[in-house]
Amino acid sequence: MELEGADNFTVEQDLEGWVIDKCDGWRDHYETNYADRFDEYYRLWRGQWSPEDQTRKSERSKIISPALQQAVESSVAELEEATFGRGAWFDIRDDIRDQNPEDIAALRGYLQEDFQKNKVRKGVAECLINAAVFGTGIAEVVLEQVKEMSPATQPMMGGELQAVGVNIRDRTCVKLRPIMPQNFLIDPVATDIDSALGCAVDEFVSSHHVEQLQESGVYRDEPLTLAETDFDIEPDQDLTAYDEDKVRLTKYYGLVPTHLLNAAQVDEEDDEELVEFDTDEDEPYYTEALVVIANGGVLLKATKNPYMMQDRPIVAFPWDVVPSRFWGRGVCEKGYNSQKALDAELRARIDALALTIHPMMGMDASRMPRGAKPTVQPGKTILTNGNPKDILVPFNFGQVSQITFAQAQSLQTMVQTATGAIDSAGIAGSINGDATAAGVSMSLGAIIKRHKRTLINFQDAFLIPFVEKAAWRYMQFEPELYPVADYKFHTNSSLGIIAREYEVTQLVQLLQTMSPDTPMYPKLVMSIIDNMNLSNREELIATLEQANQPNPQAAEAAKATQTAELQFQASQTAALNGQAKESEARAMKAMVEAETIPKELEIDRIKAATTNLLAGTADDKEFDRRLKISGQLLKERDIAVKEVNAQPQPQAVPQPQAVPQPTAVPSTMQQEPTQGQFPQ
Repeated sequence: MELEGADNFTVEQDLEGWVIDKCDGWRDHYETNYADRFDEYYRLWRGQWSPEDQTRKSERSKIISPALQQAVESSVAELEEATFGRGAWFDIRDDIRDQNPEDIAALRGYLQEDFQKNKVRKGVAECLINAAVFGTGIAEVVLEQVKEMSPATQPMMGGELQAVGVNIRDRTCVKLRPIMPQNFLIDPVATDIDSALGCAVDEFVSSHHVEQLQESGVYRDEPLTLAETDFDIEPDQDLTAYDEDKVRLTKYYGLVPTHLLNAAQVDEEDDEELVEFDTDEDEPYYTEALVVIANGGVLLKATKNPYMMQDRPIVAFPWDVVPSRFWGRGVCEKGYNSQKALDAELRARIDALALTIHPMMGMDASRMPRGAKPTVQPGKTILTNGNPKDILVPFNFGQVSQITFAQAQSLQTMVQTATGAIDSAGIAGSINGDATAAGVSMSLGAIIKRHKRTLINFQDAFLIPFVEKAAWRYMQFEPELYPVADYKFHTNSSLGIIAREYEVTQLVQLLQTMSPDTPMYPKLVMSIIDNMNLSNREELIATLEQANQPNPQAAEAAKATQTAELQFQASQTAALNGQAKESEARAMKAMVEAETIPKELEIDRIKAATTNLLAGTADDKEFDRRLKISGQLLKERDIAVKEVNAQPQPQAVPQPQAVPQPTAVPSTMQQEPTQGQFPQ
């Protein structure tokens, strides 16, 4: 297919013209909607006065309240503490389908070491400041070829001597470079980096930096001229522009027409030739590419996305999300109106104090000596032709109202309320000690929640994507140290120093309600130490974990003791069961014997009643008397037996006492009476 308008064109100009045209349109949209406001946010954060801040012509004071500065610094410090306050600020979770989870530890260690060497933390901190001031933090993930040097020794003379030297190794490093908003261009209809047609970094760089990349073959060897001055992309627009030794470099990351990219990738000897290209009908119209242009007209690089994951090397996050918009809302925007009102209040008060303390003077010029200068200053003598009271009259403007101080305090509180920032004076009663735990909890609740929201935005949109992109770059360009694998990443963070102090207070209060013997007590102690910002926090946690782990020897001894106790209890139970059975047998025997006693007594009673009796009236009376006596004895023995049976049987049933054999008759009756003689 023949390209429309492809007659007599230079291939580089078409691609770079398309990119520059897109970038110019995006810059116009940025400067129209955001540039002025971002400049003002920057000035207020820096505390720089501008003629635009003047509210009336007579205003003389140029003071800027530090309320917004304090809000920005407090908020940024809170997020930095939340991210980096615990040492390891990220962690890597291996894929559950990976059969070798041990390799993740090596990758984590390599990343932590390289991030520390390349000062990634410093770049992240700068991005946080940009997000708080402008509403959006932006950074570029860049690759640099560095020479890694390490001390080494080499044996000499058969190992008798050691030569000390340096090993030099060429390797690729991943760095995080913050980008100012005025140096970043993006499709206005996009809400994030991935959904945009493309994005670009437009900034001034040193000419030697571009020349070094040309020598290494990264950029095309094209002649470069000095860039024209453009204050819109200067990092600090309040400074005088530096016009020497700099090149305007535009790096575009995103989709470009495939036919333009193919045309730009011809050999260098054909760059200036007039050629025509045919495109494959099955080829997509857009291709993810990297295009670098110098000074708005020199194409230095045009290639397909060189990264294996086809991702764009840009990470960005909003401080607060604005729906359907890429640019977020920062701390300065939230506290802008309150800051402007506070500044106007302070400047008006200072001007009023100047008029009150240094009042204007009214003088009668006709009664002043000729040539006298009507100025008032300490120690000056003024000559008058007459009474000075009638010639010099100060204008009295009264006193500055004390209500202005209360108004300024209220406006400062409004700044803190709008931004969510807090300091030692932000909690009621925290200075004089009148604040209660409940009051502090209520004051900190909303602030902690707002910081949580920003922290989540920062982690999901910035921190995690950066760690992923950095790991992918190392896997691609340093496969010896970073083996290629499928990994899942997540970050470890906390709530920040304020939230952590609040949590520690709650945990201490809960700890005071528990006994040290409870299972929850060591867990609470470990949680308290984990939330504290101690230098030896990891050591203390490891010591507690080791102390809470059971001792194997003690566990075996306890198990043996428990087994012995169980055996002893079993033997005791068996002995008691035997005693119970023996007691039961004795009780049964006693019951049987008790049942037989009445029968034996009845037999004895009959024998006693019938022994040695003869026929006759006297013997009949004696027989009746014996029956009564034996019956009485029988009742007494029966009552005794019932009392014994009614008593509860002990473990060891005592032997039943032998029941004495009843005597049928008393001893006198056992004597054989003579005939005709009977006891009365």
